[in-house]
Amino acid sequence: MSALAWRSGGCHCGRVRFEVALPPRPEAHSCNCSMCSKVAFIHLIVPESRFRQTAGQGDLTEYTFNSGVARHLFCSTCGVKSFYRPRSNPDGWSVNARCLDEAVDMDLTAFDGRNWEANAAGLAHLSREAAP
Repeated sequence: MSALAWRSGGCHCGRVRFEVALPPRPEAHSCNCSMCSKVAFIHLIVPESRFRQTAGQGDLTEYTFNSGVARHLFCSTCGVKSFYRPRSNPDGWSVNARCLDEAVDMDLTAFDGRNWEANAAGLAHLSREAAP
């Protein structure tokens, strides 16, 4: 894997802040499920070690539905979902590319989340640590 660079981002009001380590051209996904399509979430899924919340730990509100596995986290002040713990990758994080402070050149792929059960396994590799 190419060298990783830490990128910062956050919610609209700035209370919730995070950093994510990304390769120069990360793999991103645009999902058509009921949640992602309504909030225009562009997924950058990373392993636990490549994500850190830097501010606003106490400013998050959690929402779960269906299986209750995904932890959708929203800023309790402005309502923006900058990142969350996805059901497809409960060992990692999905960061909303739209919440990064600076635009990142990425490979964007459509993901059929409306048929999640049939397609979720195709995302599992994204939260795995790279081999040494």
